[in-house]
Amino acid sequence: MKDDNCAAVLVVDDDKHVCDLIKEALAGQGYEAVVAGNGREALDYLRSSARQPRLILLDLMMPEMTGWEFRRIQEEDPAIAGIPVAIITGLPDVEGKASVIGAVDVLYKPSKVEELTALVSRFCR
Repeated sequence: MKDDNCAAVLVVDDDKHVCDLIKEALAGQGYEAVVAGNGREALDYLRSSARQPRLILLDLMMPEMTGWEFRRIQEEDPAIAGIPVAIITGLPDVEGKASVIGAVDVLYKPSKVEELTALVSRFCR
């Protein structure tokens, strides 16, 4: 559950409804979530925030900067490269592609709250 040692989960998705659902579901389980609408916003947040997330939930298909582009840049930046990333997607069968970019897991939209909180609890205890 949420404590002073558990930073926010960063949700990166251009679908505001999905972000709101995830944020509410996590808040209901005692976790804090911060939202970015695309990869560029996520990078800006990560580079400016003193409090880094324990996990990034990353959509792949977004305007301005896709999840694929975000992940490439994230891996090249030593200050944020170590933050684990889980993919949240509506695309079918992305496990293979997700493992290539080093994703720790894949959640398919819509996912169950139990699946989401089980994933988050692995990184925020």
